[in-house]
Amino acid sequence: MELQDVWKIYHMGEFDVPALQGINLTIRAGEFIAIMGPSGCGKTTAMNIIGCLDIPTRGKVLLEGKNISEFKSNELARIRGKKIGFIFQTFNLYPTLTALENIRLPMWIHEIPENEVEDISKKLLNTVGLSERGTHFPAQLSGGQQQRVAIARSLSTGPSILLADEPTGNLDTKSGGEVMDVFKNLNSEGLTIVMITHDPKVAGYAERVVKMLDGKIIGET
Repeated sequence: MELQDVWKIYHMGEFDVPALQGINLTIRAGEFIAIMGPSGCGKTTAMNIIGCLDIPTRGKVLLEGKNISEFKSNELARIRGKKIGFIFQTFNLYPTLTALENIRLPMWIHEIPENEVEDISKKLLNTVGLSERGTHFPAQLSGGQQQRVAIARSLSTGPSILLADEPTGNLDTKSGGEVMDVFKNLNSEGLTIVMITHDPKVAGYAERVVKMLDGKIIGET
């Protein structure tokens, strides 16, 4: 994916508020990138555009060579469903579904054959180290375990990019470290990961750290 001179401007009455100001960013297949900066710097807006949740006011967003900034909302929804997995600070698990059922839900929506759904969900639960917790409901799991179920769910449709917005924000240090170890293992297997964070320690797990301030990229490490 590539962002070329991307601007996002919100119109607030008589005023224009630029959330992104001329962002240029290339995300290569298999990378683990952290976008880091303080609250209000534009990093979540950037993630929304990378994740096809929003389009820029001007500039180009290229995914596999296609300018998706010109796509309609239904076309963007198809891309999100097939190519992008999302992880949020809040786990967003359905409380009345077990861990396995939460993982299976996106596959049911995409009408994947049931025999494949069962096989994939069990493999993913094992991938995140929770093979013994499949029949547990979210309330019976720790915060770190819930986030790992959310990771498994995000992978159920085989996305090529995983977007994580403050994935350890609601976790203690130990649980956060376990979640980041899962990300490292997934990245070592070739999955592209883009992570939003304000925490330098969490950003340190990534191969590349993109620093933002006031809607601009101010540097990389």
